[in-house]
Amino acid sequence: MEKEKILIDSAEMHAVIERITFQIIEKVKDYDNTYIVGIRRRGEYIANRIIECFKNHNKKPLKSGVLDITLYRDDLSEIANMPEVKSSHIGFDVNGKTIILVDDVLFTGRTIRSAIDALLDYGRPAKIMLAVIVDRGHKELPIHADFTGKHIPTRKSEVIHVKVKEIDNVDDDCVTISDREA
Repeated sequence: MEKEKILIDSAEMHAVIERITFQIIEKVKDYDNTYIVGIRRRGEYIANRIIECFKNHNKKPLKSGVLDITLYRDDLSEIANMPEVKSSHIGFDVNGKTIILVDDVLFTGRTIRSAIDALLDYGRPAKIMLAVIVDRGHKELPIHADFTGKHIPTRKSEVIHVKVKEIDNVDDDCVTISDREA
């Protein structure tokens, strides 16, 4: 595999989080009925960064949750024989609420479809929106991000990784690109 190349460094990653936060502030007016839900794994950490940035600029904290979509994926048999399933933490009634799903990369749209299926098992939100760090194109489903940090056109053979310090053994958050193994 080709060596990874950094596309977004730590400083730019901070700017991307701010950009998404300002997009949310501009578009969402009813904060009392808006919740941010991070998709495990990286989406939950990105959601935490957006919430922190939101507090710094708006001073009204957004309520949040975490969604594990492992059992909802349509590629479950391809990821592992024994996939690790973690719990979701949705400690609020989703009925009638605006939910902002947060993920790292929007590629085919299949992860988001799985997240929507999982979320609907909790109830019927008034609206579901999507925030992503990177939209790389190549969608296979009619899904788009409402809040996007960066649009980065890629080849299908490339892999985009959003790395967060909590789980990726990096000193600072960043986004990398590399070629998929042949």
